[in-house]
Amino acid sequence: MELMDKTINSYFDVWLGPRDPRVKGWLLLENYTPTFIFSVLYLLIVWLGPKYMRNKQPFSCRGILVIYNLGLTLLSLYMFYELVTGVLEGGYNFFCQDTHSGGEADMKIIRVLWWYYFSKLIEFMDTFFFILRKNNHQITVLHVYHHATMLNIWWFVMNWVPCGHSYFGATLNSFIHVLMYSYYGLSAVPAMRPYLWWKKYITQGQLIQFVLTIFQTSCGVIWPCAFPQGWLYFQISYMISLIILFTNFYIQTYNKKASSRRKEYQNGSTAIANGHTNSFSSLENNVKQRKQRKD
Repeated sequence: MELMDKTINSYFDVWLGPRDPRVKGWLLLENYTPTFIFSVLYLLIVWLGPKYMRNKQPFSCRGILVIYNLGLTLLSLYMFYELVTGVLEGGYNFFCQDTHSGGEADMKIIRVLWWYYFSKLIEFMDTFFFILRKNNHQITVLHVYHHATMLNIWWFVMNWVPCGHSYFGATLNSFIHVLMYSYYGLSAVPAMRPYLWWKKYITQGQLIQFVLTIFQTSCGVIWPCAFPQGWLYFQISYMISLIILFTNFYIQTYNKKASSRRKEYQNGSTAIANGHTNSFSSLENNVKQRKQRKD
């Protein structure tokens, strides 16, 4: 294992250049192997989990879901607050910020972004709860792609560009996750479900987040600083892939549902109209039959 780690690290050093020494020795960052193994295990569970649960009763998980989602809500709120205050303390430039000019604020951002990276491992539980509750329809290509890639992407970010321009997407995403996990936590309580109205707006917020991240990342391309350009181009490409997938999800989930409701309403109105017509026709026939009998 140690030999494999050294070999992989040497390849990365050749391809991506020297790592940021400020994260040397940090948990899970020294070698890529643990992150890769976690990702493979995640995909195996996604594949085998529904097969295992096929003939089993779904688990409720209600109590643990409330605790889990509350925990992620608080973690996301903490990360959002720390990132915003760190950016303000370091006087970060919105248009382009390198990784070595923020002083102590850079270390604050790095520490928070490590938690952001680690939260992507915790969020694998989202999928595992879907499997245990047999909500397999929620395990979409978008869901698996997003979860599996984020942990890996942020391993590389933390090793090479752990602060500077990397802060923006994580800050927005932490804010969106405050809204998202608070919604999931409350929806685990049946009595709260009628009062939850912002699910649709979470997806809209995610799409706005991706567009804003592309805009801010593009600023670093147009007005460059010492932040590596290759990372900026990669982030733009990844955000585009998420916009495509999330837009498709939004259309499939909300626009088609609205269209289906309209059709159901129209069909219902037609059925009522036909019912009145048929009743009226049968009434006319009865009257005619009575007249014929009298004659």
